[in-house]
Amino acid sequence: MTEALRLEDVHKSFGGLEVLKGIDLALQRHEVVALIGASGSGKSTLLRCINLLERVDGGRIFLGGEDATAPGADVNGVRRRIGIVFQAFNLFPHMTVLRNVCLGPVEALGIPDDRAHAEAEHLLGRFGLREKIGEYPDRLSGGQQQRVAIIRALAMHPEVILLDEVTSALDPELIAEVLEVIRELAEAGMTMILATHEMGFARDIAHRVCFLDQGVILEQGRPERIFSRPEHPRTRRFLQRIVAAGRL
Repeated sequence: MTEALRLEDVHKSFGGLEVLKGIDLALQRHEVVALIGASGSGKSTLLRCINLLERVDGGRIFLGGEDATAPGADVNGVRRRIGIVFQAFNLFPHMTVLRNVCLGPVEALGIPDDRAHAEAEHLLGRFGLREKIGEYPDRLSGGQQQRVAIIRALAMHPEVILLDEVTSALDPELIAEVLEVIRELAEAGMTMILATHEMGFARDIAHRVCFLDQGVILEQGRPERIFSRPEHPRTRRFLQRIVAAGRL
């Protein structure tokens, strides 16, 4: 397999609080990695650093072998290659679904309007939203808005997609439709890192699971091992609480 992304000793602090304390992580093309851990463990900050929405304080991030954190690196160019989807959707409320999806490809990639529209219609149809093409976000359910947000990221033809707790803001009955989109992307070979509290889904979809605790990857491995035979005591305590809460 070919390496898509590599993090070497990545550090990030906010004021006096060190949130990431030396993260090393390599992601292969077509691999799906799930980040699990308690709230505040650094999962969202890690994804934002990978996308360069947050500048790292130490360490390096390589995308396709190129140092994305080198002085003078093309930050916008990196962001065009790494899609990120947030739990809050972040759709433009004054734009239709079609315009939300087409804006990036047209403005950032220079794709002609007719081609961008055709690709958007194809993606929206693929994920069951063709009939919503002319609607505005406030006319959609939360699950539909999140699917549009994922489609918007896909329309940029990214090398990697980052998913930051994309079901956390949804009602339980809407979670399944968003997870099904992610499952389809994984089966199609999309390279992804997802931070999630959906442990059963992470177990089923991920090739590898990383457990973060206080800004450190304490343990990583195949889902079947992490969830059934965790080696680190902190991982075991975390998963025991998850099981007790009926979430695994």
